[in-house]
Amino acid sequence: MTQGSLFGDNDQSEQIIVLSEEGCGELIYYPNFFSQSEADQYFNLCNSDYISWNRETISMYGNTYPVPRDTAWLSKDGLSYTYSGIKMSPDPYPEFVREIQNRIETIEDFEFNSVLLNRYNDGSDKVAWHADDEKELSEIVNIASASFGDSRVFQLRKKPHAKKEKEINLEHGSLLIMKDPLQRNWEHQIPKTAKKVGPRINLTFRKIVY
Repeated sequence: MTQGSLFGDNDQSEQIIVLSEEGCGELIYYPNFFSQSEADQYFNLCNSDYISWNRETISMYGNTYPVPRDTAWLSKDGLSYTYSGIKMSPDPYPEFVREIQNRIETIEDFEFNSVLLNRYNDGSDKVAWHADDEKELSEIVNIASASFGDSRVFQLRKKPHAKKEKEINLEHGSLLIMKDPLQRNWEHQIPKTAKKVGPRINLTFRKIVY
């Protein structure tokens, strides 16, 4: 399978400041970071043989449960990643993932070396409240999340509050930037929904250090 550059002419400059608090981090949303045609092609490439999807399992209170979404882990430097007791071995970046990261680095030079991919197949797939603060991440945690496919709601709450405080619909071809120290002060989730929704894929770029 071969591919050419997907870069096209689109206005990626529109941004929405969802959250900006001194000392608490910043959340920036680009609703049209990728053009419609780019987003369609990236979605299809993520569903191709380039990506090896898995449905991991997690152990809780002596029982084993499937993680409610498909995942894949890629690393430019061959680095593994552990979260919720799951250790993920890396696959190398396909060229189109490098291309997505290169596009992101035109606005933010975070020196990402790895990416966690999540695929939500329908409204029952989700990710619970969490912060991306695993030990493998550097002390300064910046994350960029590109979304392709059906829109899903992203919710945010400040630690240690129990209720959501902000939410935003993550659209096809959008980009969400979570700037340090957001992960130390806020949690986020993608809740399940009773609405009829199709698959959504997101690529969350991050920097792993050991």
